[in-house]
Amino acid sequence: MERQTAVRRNHNGDWLAACSAAVSLVAGIACAGPPAGDGSYTDLLAVFAELQQIKQPQATRGLPDFGPEAIGARRRQIADLQARMQHMGVARWSVSEQVDYLTVRAELDQQQFILDVTRPWARDPLFYIAGLLEIAFTELPVAGEDLAILQSQLRAIPDALAAARDNLADVAVDYADLAIRSLVMSDGVENGYPYRETPPAGVIGWYEDLLGRAGAQPGLRADIEPALDALRRFHAWLIDGRATMNGQNGVGKAALDWFVQYGLLLPYTSEQMVELTQREFDRLWGFYALERHRNRALPEIELSRSRDEYHERLGATDELVRTFLADEGFISIPDFVPTDWQEMGYNVPWIVRATPPNYWEQVQFRDPFPDHVHAVIPGHRFDALMAASNSHPIRGKVNFGARWQGWAVYLEEATLQAGALESRPRTRELIYLFGIWRAARTLGDIYNQWNEMTADETSEYWLSVTPLLDPDVARKYAYLRPAPGHGLEYTIGNFEMWRLLADRKRQLGDNFVLGEFHDEFMAKGRIPISLIRYEMTGFRDDVARFWDRPPLESVIGR
Repeated sequence: MERQTAVRRNHNGDWLAACSAAVSLVAGIACAGPPAGDGSYTDLLAVFAELQQIKQPQATRGLPDFGPEAIGARRRQIADLQARMQHMGVARWSVSEQVDYLTVRAELDQQQFILDVTRPWARDPLFYIAGLLEIAFTELPVAGEDLAILQSQLRAIPDALAAARDNLADVAVDYADLAIRSLVMSDGVENGYPYRETPPAGVIGWYEDLLGRAGAQPGLRADIEPALDALRRFHAWLIDGRATMNGQNGVGKAALDWFVQYGLLLPYTSEQMVELTQREFDRLWGFYALERHRNRALPEIELSRSRDEYHERLGATDELVRTFLADEGFISIPDFVPTDWQEMGYNVPWIVRATPPNYWEQVQFRDPFPDHVHAVIPGHRFDALMAASNSHPIRGKVNFGARWQGWAVYLEEATLQAGALESRPRTRELIYLFGIWRAARTLGDIYNQWNEMTADETSEYWLSVTPLLDPDVARKYAYLRPAPGHGLEYTIGNFEMWRLLADRKRQLGDNFVLGEFHDEFMAKGRIPISLIRYEMTGFRDDVARFWDRPPLESVIGR
C-alpha cells in the first residue's frame, strides 16, 4: 500500500522518478522501465496482428483443437511474441505509442494466463457446450449456404464432445455442477434466447426443440439426432465422473493479483479492491436508504403489465435520455447513431414467466432508465458503434472489460448526479440498487477467486445482500469463464472513471467541459482506463507500476 501511494504522488514526474520513490520504501523491489531495444512501432503492429490469429484455436478435421499438442503450440507462439515485445524500443516512443504497447502486452498476458492458469479446456465442461446453444436456436427451414453451415455444425458436435472428454482432466467442481445443470435445466434467465412459453430444459432441451421443429425439414433429423445423442452421452459422462471432479474454481490470490494488474491493467491488488469495494457497497446502501426516505411519500413504481406498456416506457425513456444528453452537453452523438430506440435495441425483452420476473426484469419493467444508459445510449450499444468507427489498428479492435463495463456503470450514477432523473425520483433508487449489485458481485467474485467461497456460497451471499435479486440470476453470475475479472470489472472500472473525471476537473479547473471530457474519453478506444488516464492527464503513476511486471511463472510456481 505504501508503494502504491508513493508512486501516485509522482503524478507529473517521469516513470523512473516514480519508480525510485517506490523502491526507497520497499527494499528488494526493482522497477523495470520500458524496453529500450531496436524494435519499431511497426513491429508492434505485426505482433498484434499475429496475436489475433493465435486467438483462433487450431483446427483438426474442421474442429477446434484443445489437445496437448495444440495447446503446447499456442504456448510457444505466445512466448515468442512476448519475447519480441521485450526487444522493442518503447522507451523512445511517444505516450500514445507506449499506451498501445502496454495494451498489446496486456492482451498477450491474458492469453498466457488462460493457457497456464485457468485452462478452461481442461477444467470447465461448459467451455465446450456453451457455444452449442446458438446452433439449436436456428429457425427452420434453412436453405443454401445456411443449410450447409448448420449441417456442418451439427455433424461436428459428436467428435467435439468426444475430444472434450479426453481434454477435461482437471475439472473444477463448481464448473462440473454448472455444466450438468445447464445441459438439462433452463438457466431461468434466457437472455437473448428465442421465446418459448415453456423454456426448454437446458442445452439438451433446446436440441430436442430443434428436432421437434425439424418436421419442417425432415432431412435434418439425420444430423440433429446424433448431435442430441452426443449431448446426452456427455451429460451421462459428467454424472458418472462427478465424484472425481474436485478441482478448485478460483485461481488463488497471487494469480488473481497478477492477472488484474497486468492482464487487465488495473492498478490495485485484490485486497485493495476488496477494501475499496466494501466502502462503495456501504456508500450505495446508505444512499439507497436516504433516497427511500426522501421518496417515502411517493408511490412505488409498479411493474409494466403488458408488452405494450413496457415498450411505451422504453420509448419514453429513450426520448428522456437523448434529450438530456443533448440539452446538457453530456456527450456528442454522431449522425451514424440510430435515432430510433427499436433500431438501437435493448437488453431485456418482454417475457411472461410462470415465476416472478428475474432481477433484470424487476428493474427494467419498472423503469428502463438504469439499463438504458448502461447498455444502450450512451452505454454499450453506443460504445460499440463508436468502436466500429475507430480505424486505429489496435484500439479499434480491443475491448478491455473494465473500460467497457466501467464506462457503462459510471453512466448510471453520472447521469443521476447530472440531473437526468429530477422528474423520476423513484428511479434514483433503482440506480443505487444496480450499484449495490455491482459491488456485491465484485466482493463475491474476489472471494470466489481466492477460493474462500464456492460458487453456491457466492450466490447465497449475493442473494442475502442484494434487493430484488433472484436465485437464477445469482447462480448464473456465480461462475466466471474463461478468465477471472468479469464481475469485478464493473465496480473497479467505475472507480477508474470517477478518478479520471476528478483528475481532469482538478487539472483543467474552469476550463473543464464535461461533454469534451466524455468525447475525448470515447475517442481513446476501449483500452484500459489507466492508460486513457495517462494520455489525458499525463499522470504516469499507474504506468510506472505496470512496467515492473514479474513473470507469471514466478507467481504460479512454474
